[in-house]
Amino acid sequence: MIIIVDAFGGDNAPLEVIKGCAQAVEKLGVNIILTGSSSKIEKCAADNGISLRGIEIAHTDDVFDIHEKPNEIVKSGKNSSMGLGLSLLADGKGDAFVSAGSTGALVMGATFIVKRIKGIKRVAPSPILPGDKGSFILLDAGANTECRPEMLAQFAVMGSAYMEKVMGIKSPKVALLNIGAEETKGRELEIESYKLLSESGLNFVGNIEPRDLPKGEVSVVVTDGFTGNVVLKLYEGMGSFFAKKIKWIFSGAGVLGALFSIGKIKAFKEQMDYRKVGGSALLGVRKPVIKAHGSSDAKAFFNAVRQAKKCVDGSVTKVIEDYAARLAGSDKNGEN
Repeated sequence: MIIIVDAFGGDNAPLEVIKGCAQAVEKLGVNIILTGSSSKIEKCAADNGISLRGIEIAHTDDVFDIHEKPNEIVKSGKNSSMGLGLSLLADGKGDAFVSAGSTGALVMGATFIVKRIKGIKRVAPSPILPGDKGSFILLDAGANTECRPEMLAQFAVMGSAYMEKVMGIKSPKVALLNIGAEETKGRELEIESYKLLSESGLNFVGNIEPRDLPKGEVSVVVTDGFTGNVVLKLYEGMGSFFAKKIKWIFSGAGVLGALFSIGKIKAFKEQMDYRKVGGSALLGVRKPVIKAHGSSDAKAFFNAVRQAKKCVDGSVTKVIEDYAARLAGSDKNGEN
């Protein structure tokens, strides 16, 4: 299996990217194509004693600037490390792509270079968030601020496929984010989406209010991109807030109190650590694309590659494609 990785995406490129990819080659048995300046990658690896065994370099000097307009990735950014990686993926030179670069550019490039699965209306960034009883996938998390009900229904399908094939959850519970549990709550978007989800054949359990998300009682949460992005950023902010508060509380607990609680503190920090997952899958693309966090270190890049491998192993895109084809067939039969 070949995973293509943008060597110059993110705050810690290229060193942490190279370190994470070298670990992935060793521990996951994958081959890596790094996109970016070959001289800089080779020098960085040599300076830090990192083996490039199992790693090929696809050379380009260009890097897509985080401040550029996202649509430039399909124009002036095609020769950047991100643009080259997406083109290689589209041309069949690899099985999946990982980048910690601009989210907007990656969504745009995945949509117009790699292209959407036939029948899927929108690509959806889909982060995995921690909950008390288990993690859940949130989609859309920011790409599509205005959605139609059929788009949310497709998000539910894509999220279900990911949670089943990558996370190993059989018949994952799907919920619609709303301001109340009743099916008549919300805007027209939520009311009509509720109807579609009820008829989707998925394990739809109804509406879920934002306050219930941290319980982790459902595996897939769908909403429009504007609402999803607000939830994501609030979730991240509260995670940082609680981490600081816990540290402050135990700073005055004394050595004995800290010793009794250190195991639970470490477990909590591990649960909240985004590096453990690796990144957000861009679901709806013809081949797996993973958006790693901009501040990813070697651990995060390793897990992003692991995540990409699981998407390939689980044939996530094929599952989504098959469903979209069946749905299109049902629509045509209905018209007849």
